[in-house]
Amino acid sequence: MDDLDARILLALDEDPDATALALAQRLGIARNTLSARLLRMRQTGALREFTRRVDPAHLGRQLVAFMSIALSQASSVHATAALRSVPEVIEMHRTTGEADLLVKVVARDTADLQRITDVILAAPGVVRTNTAISLCEEMPLRLRALIELVARP
Repeated sequence: MDDLDARILLALDEDPDATALALAQRLGIARNTLSARLLRMRQTGALREFTRRVDPAHLGRQLVAFMSIALSQASSVHATAALRSVPEVIEMHRTTGEADLLVKVVARDTADLQRITDVILAAPGVVRTNTAISLCEEMPLRLRALIELVARP
C-alpha cells in the first residue's frame, strides 16, 4: 500500500457514499486509476467487506464476550471449521499461551451466551473455554491513525 492508496482509504472513510467520480476529483486522479486501485485493494484483502461496519447491537446482539478456547491439537482444524459455522462467532484469532484461540462472540443476553458456549463446547476438538464478558467498548477498532501515517508522502 502506498500513500495514494492510503489517501483513497481516508477519502472513503470521510465520505463512504461518495461516487467514484467525486472521489477521483477530490483526490486529483483519474477515475480509472481510482477504480483499479479499489479493485486491487479488494482483491488483496486490504479493503474488507462492507459488513464489518455493521454494529452487532443493531442486530439484537448487544452482549460482547471474549472466549479463550483450548483445542485438542489433533483436531484443531475440525474445531475451527465448526466455530466458523456459528454465526455469533464474529472474530477468531489463533494465539500462543494456554489457549489456542481467542474468539469474539456476540449474544442477545447471558442466557444466549450460555447457549452459544454450549455449541462451542460441543464442537469437535474443543477441550475447554474461558469467557470474559465485555462491560463496555473503551475504544472501537480504529485504523485511521495508521492510514494517516501511511498517507504521509
